[in-house]
Amino acid sequence: MHVFCGVDMIEIKRIKDSIDKFGKPFLEKIFTPEEINYCESRKEQKFQSYAARFSAKEAVSKALGTGFSKGVTLKGIEVKVSETGKPHIVLHGETREFFDKMGGVSLDISLTHTKDYATAFAVLLCR
Repeated sequence: MHVFCGVDMIEIKRIKDSIDKFGKPFLEKIFTPEEINYCESRKEQKFQSYAARFSAKEAVSKALGTGFSKGVTLKGIEVKVSETGKPHIVLHGETREFFDKMGGVSLDISLTHTKDYATAFAVLLCR
């Protein structure tokens, strides 16, 4: 078994500024409809939620060792939340295919944010 990890941190203001400037097209380019619905439901904390998810997508792409290339896409990495509030990753399309080809067994994510920053840490286990 092999363990790969990725970490990312982003200023929440950068995400807020991009959403304010580019609006819905920006959101739809990066986030799935379910992610958008979740973040919008967070009301005053929506920018922290968007930033944490953006950071998670970056961290996962780093754990995969590709960045956003070789079929790994922003929307191919989806952050969902369990009933207990624990975030988890669902991979779609070519991103999922890449994970499977590299022998991916599991992928865990941890998210955190403060007033100014959001951080994600991804751990990938492969055969």
